Amino acid sequence: MLMGSYQHNIDPKGRVIMPAKFREELGEVFYATKGPDETVHVLSAENWEELGKKICALPSSKSKDLSRFVFSSAAELMPDKQGRVLLPQVLRDFAHLDKDVMIIGTGSRVEIWDLARWNKYNDEISQSQVLEIMNLYDI
Repeated sequence: MLMGSYQHNIDPKGRVIMPAKFREELGEVFYATKGPDETVHVLSAENWEELGKKICALPSSKSKDLSRFVFSSAAELMPDKQGRVLLPQVLRDFAHLDKDVMIIGTGSRVEIWDLARWNKYNDEISQSQVLEIMNLYDI
């Protein structure tokens, strides 16, 4: 399970260190794409394939916008010896990733956030909102 939060920097070449614990879970090759909340989602090859199958199984009238959003910006990532991955410019632009980022585990995927946006999100979400969701789904 992917969990935890790690603050890192994007270097001038657009590379960021993927935390070792996440690399262990994600495997040698993993995939990045646009995510909700103007974030980058990173998935293992297995989860990427599963997502692709789900999207492709939808009627094209329902899936075309989602397919375009997810697949047009997707990239295969392979960490170098230092654990860095190159995030394509299109993903960095989409998620406003310039320098300081927060890399978080969310169970089945990793999310990469601009640090300032992550801090703002955490300031705005309330404990009562989280408890409401937990109660709704009996968690």
